[in-house]
Amino acid sequence: MSSEPEEEPVSVLQRFEKRLEGLVEGAFAKVFKGVVHPVEILNAMQREAEAHKAILAGGRTLVPNRYVIDLSPYDHSRLAPYAAALAQELAQSQAEFIGEQAWTVYGDVIVEIERGDGLDTGMFRVTAEVYTGGEVAPVQQPAYDAGGYGSPYDQQGGYQQHGGHGGGPRSVGLVSGDGRTYPLQMGSTVIGRGDQANLRLPDVGISRRHARLDYDGNQVVLTDLGSTNGTMVNGQRVSAVALNPGDMIQLGTTTLTFRVDG
Repeated sequence: MSSEPEEEPVSVLQRFEKRLEGLVEGAFAKVFKGVVHPVEILNAMQREAEAHKAILAGGRTLVPNRYVIDLSPYDHSRLAPYAAALAQELAQSQAEFIGEQAWTVYGDVIVEIERGDGLDTGMFRVTAEVYTGGEVAPVQQPAYDAGGYGSPYDQQGGYQQHGGHGGGPRSVGLVSGDGRTYPLQMGSTVIGRGDQANLRLPDVGISRRHARLDYDGNQVVLTDLGSTNGTMVNGQRVSAVALNPGDMIQLGTTTLTFRVDG
């Protein structure tokens, strides 16, 4: 009798496939015959997490926790009865993947499956973001097909917000040297001097998209977006850092003080 070969460690993708087999008695296999397959979606979600890493203070790596999957109208209609179950499986597998990489997320991993009007059958798009409970404009991602990237499409699909957090968010903002106050909204705020910035500062030392502030109702994380002159907090150059009340942020020749009320 031949001895059994040693089993290799089971990957997140393999475990995910195994769970899909047991879900709704293999109905997934029929649903996905000839159209987009969930493993391709999970692969794309893993790539998006990898592409959107931000280094926090203490060397932790923050990655997106919210993934909106746009499917073609045909795929979406075929998948509709299983969408909730699939979203749950994708979220669990993505959480396992993030855990294995020892990355950090805000709160739970959330997956939403949407109808992507304008996507061809078999194509899908994954939009990844750090979701903090507020209204965040996701970055438009290219569409994927089973072979990799397809052509990007411009239409921004709507998506629902999920339940809020207990306890109202604190009022936070930035105060400039001349006393002007810039309140921060929940979610992401881009600081820069270009049209795409949410908070525009007329300072030639500031890049068009200089830095981003992510506010989850609890803490604010400042991330430098590869600016030319860098971002300083309390005199130290930073790539990403959680802010404390009274911190002095310097971009170009502009100094902003981080303030928390309540």
